[in-house]
Amino acid sequence: MRFLYLLAVYLTAPIISAVLLWRGIRDRSYWHNFSQRFGLGPRATPHGVWLHAVSVGEVQACAPLVVALARGHPQLPLTVTTFTPTGAARARALIGHLAAVRYVPFDLPGAVRRFLGRVEPRLAIIFETELWPNLYRECRRRRVPLVLASARLSARSLGRYQRLGALFTDAVSTASIVAAQGEGDAARFRALGAAPDSTHVTGNLKFDFELPEGLAERGRRLRTEYASGRPMWVAGSTHEGEEAAVLEAHRQVRARHADALVAIAPRHPARFAQVAQQLAQAGVAFVRRSDGGGAHGTDAEVLLLDSLGELLEFYAAADVAFVGGSLAPVGGHNLLEPAALGVPALTGPHTFNGPEVAQLLISRGAVRVVQNPHELGAAVSSLLADRHERERMGSLGRGSVEASRGALGRLLGLIEPLL
Repeated sequence: MRFLYLLAVYLTAPIISAVLLWRGIRDRSYWHNFSQRFGLGPRATPHGVWLHAVSVGEVQACAPLVVALARGHPQLPLTVTTFTPTGAARARALIGHLAAVRYVPFDLPGAVRRFLGRVEPRLAIIFETELWPNLYRECRRRRVPLVLASARLSARSLGRYQRLGALFTDAVSTASIVAAQGEGDAARFRALGAAPDSTHVTGNLKFDFELPEGLAERGRRLRTEYASGRPMWVAGSTHEGEEAAVLEAHRQVRARHADALVAIAPRHPARFAQVAQQLAQAGVAFVRRSDGGGAHGTDAEVLLLDSLGELLEFYAAADVAFVGGSLAPVGGHNLLEPAALGVPALTGPHTFNGPEVAQLLISRGAVRVVQNPHELGAAVSSLLADRHERERMGSLGRGSVEASRGALGRLLGLIEPLL
């Protein structure tokens, strides 16, 4: 099985490289530091902690731990790796002042050896569901303790890994600690080969994030700039096809709230120009955040949020938030941000990227599920007309986040002896 896996990674690595380089034609960030994907790049300060968070969602979960390690061990070198350019950009924005940020290598034996030779970590922490046999094998060979943090494993993934035999069983058994999100995750990791006495339930680290200082005030300023005296909702992290759904929903909203403004924040910067063209072709009056000047005093009905790192501030400015990647079958994005801000949130039916978080917030009444543009428009219209319901949902969201915190402290208790 190991031979077949090696054959597969050697065959697929050139294909994945070609795809990433092709995407770089539209978004040059895919070309930056490309050699790091083969284990090259600058040497890090040795004997630190290496943390891997594959993309934006995992980076959000990783950030509180990076902050805590930097506070508790200010001389400890920290390196954060990710796979996607958006993940790398988010990591630099959140924790780039505390940790070096680079790309994780492909799971090729040579690339993995070069990477670990350059970073030389004393401890490796992998977030959520990243099981790479060659990477784990090389950590074991170098005697680098491996921690699976905020680890989750679905029943479907368990079955798929088990069918691959000892390859992934050996990888999981390498872990010094498995800090699982829930009891079900812990049981599935044990079934895959994790040592029972090293597998713990610590909770979901995503609940332990800290809202930036002064966020509420920045939200109020944006509200004054773009929607003073107007109802405003935000469609955050939208994907292909979702902008059209949001526009259809907004037409329904405007029939009831004639001066309503929607801020649309496409997930990927490479699509900013495409969405702007789509808005223009639809005959929609819109302004771009990158142009500055606000929408106050204009007849704009759409604000295109074509900037980076500001979505959270616009959530803070909004009456209602729709979290994208959920009407399209992408899996949904971060529902915790509007919830922690006390903003009522809406999501589509596709929430498989974070099912536990979505299920909790939906069951508590902090988030509503909409199936299509018509339901989205009806839900937004209803909430904009009902301040008490907005406040009720917002309070439930904020309370749910606060009650679910604590995973960070439990994880630190497991990690400290390894340092």
